[in-house]
Amino acid sequence: MSAVQPVLARVEHAEREIEFGGKAVQLGQAHRSGLPVPPAWALSSDFVDEVVAGKEGAIGRVVDAFSGLAGPVAVRSSGVGEDAADASFAGQHATELNVRTQAALLDAIRKVHGSGRTASARAYRLKLGLPPEPRMGIVIQRLVPADCAGVLFTRHPTTGADERVIEATWGLGEAVVAGLVTPDYYRVARGGLVLERRAGDKDLAILWAEAGGTKEVDVEPHRVSALCLDDARLAQLDALATACESAFGGAQDLEWAFEGDRLYLLQRRAITRG
Repeated sequence: MSAVQPVLARVEHAEREIEFGGKAVQLGQAHRSGLPVPPAWALSSDFVDEVVAGKEGAIGRVVDAFSGLAGPVAVRSSGVGEDAADASFAGQHATELNVRTQAALLDAIRKVHGSGRTASARAYRLKLGLPPEPRMGIVIQRLVPADCAGVLFTRHPTTGADERVIEATWGLGEAVVAGLVTPDYYRVARGGLVLERRAGDKDLAILWAEAGGTKEVDVEPHRVSALCLDDARLAQLDALATACESAFGGAQDLEWAFEGDRLYLLQRRAITRG
C-alpha cells in the first residue's frame, strides 16, 4: 500500500515526483518559473489508480477539473521515473489528444494508465533497473490548437555544441515526434543568430478533429517545403531555451507549439542518455 494520499492538484502545485511523476513536477516548476505552459491539472499515481478503479469520488473530482479547463485537453503520462536524467519513456507511454467529453476523458486516463503496463514499457523499466510495477501519474493539459509545433534542444544533441537545434512542422508536434514528416531544421546560436535553416518535406499535418482525437490531413503543395518559423518565432524559441536553462539548469529537450504568435511550452525534460 502506498504511503502517500491520492491527490488532484493544479500542475503548479505538483512538487513531489514520487506522487505526481516527473512530467507533472517539471511542468509545475516551469509554471512557477513563469514559463508559458498551458493550464493543467496533475493527478498523482494513487489518484489515477482510484479513477481507473471506478471510485465515484475520484471520478467526480477529475471531471470537475476537466470542465474547468474549458476546452479540449491532452491527457499525458507522468510516470514516476519518467523523464529522469538518465531515462526517457518517450514512445513508451501514451498521450491522448483532443479529449472533448467526460467519457473520452475517463477512457483516456485508462489508456494512459495501461500504457505503463505494456510488454515494451515493462522491458524498458527492467533495462533501467526500475521497479517492475509502474506508478502512473497523469497531466490533463489544455490542448493548444497549434499552427506549428515541434521540438527544441538547447544544446546540439549530437555534438554538444552551444547552439539550439529546432525541428518544426505544421499543426500538432506529434507529426515530428512520430516521424511522420521530415521537419524543418534550424540551428540557432545562443542569443538568436540563425546559423542554418533547412526546409523539410511536411506533406501531412496532424490536426484535431471536431469530434475528438486527431486526423492526418494533406498539406497544401505550396506549404510542404515552406519554412514554418520566421526570425521572430526563432527569437522567441531562443528566449524560451534560455529561460528553461535558467529555471532547470543543464541541457533541455523541449516540446513547444505556436498558436498564432503565442508560444507555449508543452513538455520539458533533460536531454537523456536512456
